[in-house]
Amino acid sequence: MDFKNSGIMYALAALVVVFVTAQSLFFLVKAWKRGKELGIEAAKMKQTVISSALFSVAPAISILATVLALASALGYVLPWIRLSVIGNLAYETVAAEAALEALGTSMANSDLNTIEFSTVAWAMTVGSCFPLVLLPFLCKRIHKAMHKVLGGGTAENGAPKKGKISANVGDVLGAAAFIGIMAAFISRSIMGVQKDGPSAGFMTIAVLLSAMVFTVALDLLCKKKHLTKLEPFVLPIAMFGAMGIAVLLTQTLPPEWTEFVWRSFNENGEIVWRGTV
Repeated sequence: MDFKNSGIMYALAALVVVFVTAQSLFFLVKAWKRGKELGIEAAKMKQTVISSALFSVAPAISILATVLALASALGYVLPWIRLSVIGNLAYETVAAEAALEALGTSMANSDLNTIEFSTVAWAMTVGSCFPLVLLPFLCKRIHKAMHKVLGGGTAENGAPKKGKISANVGDVLGAAAFIGIMAAFISRSIMGVQKDGPSAGFMTIAVLLSAMVFTVALDLLCKKKHLTKLEPFVLPIAMFGAMGIAVLLTQTLPPEWTEFVWRSFNENGEIVWRGTV
């Protein structure tokens, strides 16, 4: 029985999706009624709803790419449930990888048992709850402290003022954290450091370089042509593009190329430095 994609899992996913959808519709109706009370024109509210719906397309594509990336080890349903509520590629992958590494396996293992699968589910879920619980109590204090330290200061009413340095500090810290996470994953993939992890070889570098080329090219295109609406799609397009390149290379290049690795592990757990998968 494939418990990762069983009927019970699909039933849980359906409940989550129905709840999230109902919650969204509830607030949409409340906001529409409130807009009428404030005298906002129906045409403007309709335009806002359409713009919001279109703006959600890019995150949805990123979520789909994340589900596909996690599906080999966790199945489709658990990532679907997780990303229907809260989460992203960086967090979900880190949480799942950390939980499996503690159990002596990795995301490359598609044959997880129930204990490993439930451990990943708990790690992904409990970890994502902490921001929801802590931020309402700590965010305001952290925000004020950051503004004071980074040049914003405090206004007469006690509210933090935006200084030149502090204005973009959130974006800088977020980007730095994301780059650090990606760097850790890239280095581990290139070196093939996990016994049950993916082998490091030709396809590792080919997919990595493909993703980098797609990302840089799309980013330059957005800046040069001022395509602000394309910017949210850069990451998902680069991910799908790299996947496509991997499929293309696998189908067109000789096996001795695509299966070439410089570091992997044999059945005895011994390091193999050169050879084929």
